[in-house]
Amino acid sequence: MKWKTVSTIFLVVVLYLIIGATVFKALEQPHETSQRTTIVIQKQMFVSQHACVNDTELEDLIQQVVAAINAGVNPKGNMPNHISHWDLGSSFFFAGTVITTIGFGNISPRTEGGKIFCIIYALLGIPLFGFLLAGVGDQLGTIFGKGIARVEDTFVKWNVSQTKIRIISTIIFILFGCVLFVALPAVILKHIEGWNTLDAIYFVVITLTTIGFGDYVAGGSDIEYFDFYKPIVWFWILVGLAYFAAVLSMIGDWLRVISKKTKEEVGEFRAHAAEWTANVTAEFKETRRRLSVEIYDKFQRATSIKRKLSAEMAVNHSQDLTPCKRTLSVNHLTSEKDILPALTKADSIYMNGLTPHCAAEEIAVIENIK
Repeated sequence: MKWKTVSTIFLVVVLYLIIGATVFKALEQPHETSQRTTIVIQKQMFVSQHACVNDTELEDLIQQVVAAINAGVNPKGNMPNHISHWDLGSSFFFAGTVITTIGFGNISPRTEGGKIFCIIYALLGIPLFGFLLAGVGDQLGTIFGKGIARVEDTFVKWNVSQTKIRIISTIIFILFGCVLFVALPAVILKHIEGWNTLDAIYFVVITLTTIGFGDYVAGGSDIEYFDFYKPIVWFWILVGLAYFAAVLSMIGDWLRVISKKTKEEVGEFRAHAAEWTANVTAEFKETRRRLSVEIYDKFQRATSIKRKLSAEMAVNHSQDLTPCKRTLSVNHLTSEKDILPALTKADSIYMNGLTPHCAAEEIAVIENIK
């Protein structure tokens, strides 16, 4: 990819980020301000209603609560009855979020040994999961491909154009995948986790796109789940990631095709432009050549006329120097016996070019020598 293309894409992404930042700021900042004001008022009311608690003690308690939340411990309710976030099922789910690069962030290693092991585990597990994801995506694409092929055969029998068939099959692929990997899991999670419809769909999309904010996590509530709930959720994430990878790959293929067509159209335009330029250049050269030939011919004719005029002027000048003695060429004589014609007079001009007062003088005759 050329630097010009990379720079253009970079500017588009930056513009997209600016638009997103502006929209999120407009939507979320008022809510944040409201929550901050509310918590300040509640703290003041609590201190005023409980004279035995001062501001320092309340702040210490709040800091401990925040630290517990950051450590993945929910401080609500009766603490001894809470389920551990590091039991086998939860640890399996956490390990899955590490190698899938989702990283919800609701729980994370707090010990030095846990952090070191997480680094090594991620470096080895992410490439391994990449191979698995590629294999699952390939198999999933094969399964969907067979189903779509049958649908396309049906449309072919109905004499539908290939372009429309491709569009319809793509839409069916996307809709079926959305129902199977987005809508159905959202309904199940809504029922189990007690979320509303928007929160369930929000969690599904944020998870399958590997964003993973961690504000909503399957199995993160204080309710009792069956033992294999979180592993099943992880396997759903695996297949869903493969599907989303296939969709993103399809979108990438579309963009490449569009880019290729655009390049071909630009190439054709450049070819036409080059052909037009070549034709104009050739026509210009031909016109210039014709003008050069015409100018040269005119110049040659002018030179010839000039030479003739110069010769005539030289002859006239010679006649002025020796008016009474002329040389007569007798190229027309064929033998020595031929006699020169007599001088004839047309009005006041003698045919041999002599003036009247020189007509009787000597005339030299030079025979033609061949």
